[in-house]
Amino acid sequence: MLAALLLKATQELFHFILHLPSAKEGDVILGALTLVDLTLTGSLIMIVIFSGYENFVSRIDPGSHEDWPEWMTKIDFGGLKLKLMSSIVAISAVQLLKAFMNIGNISDRDLGWYVGIHLVFVGSGLLLALTDRVSESGHGHSSARLGEP
Repeated sequence: MLAALLLKATQELFHFILHLPSAKEGDVILGALTLVDLTLTGSLIMIVIFSGYENFVSRIDPGSHEDWPEWMTKIDFGGLKLKLMSSIVAISAVQLLKAFMNIGNISDRDLGWYVGIHLVFVGSGLLLALTDRVSESGHGHSSARLGEP
């Protein structure tokens, strides 16, 4: 998937550069948003790869790679879910912004679907964060009742 995204991003960048001299301001913004969207999707895939490896296969030794992101060795499954949902919300927001930038070519019905789907993603992310917080606070209270520090 990363190779496919890299190929698509390269194609989009090449297309963007070729049409840049004659592009309108809105076209430049849409091209930039497309590249940002592809980058966010690639980042999402990298988060899944490294966190999945760390959580399900083996621990990653950060000592040999000091320039790795700090989250790579500290994220648990709950944190992974929140990072994934945050990335999905960001990708959805970019798609919605692209739709608003191209509002003359999109029907009201399609725009309504874009907004509705984005709100579902935002609501799901908030619910995930809330349940994770409630779950963490529940663990803190239970360990205090057991006399653990």
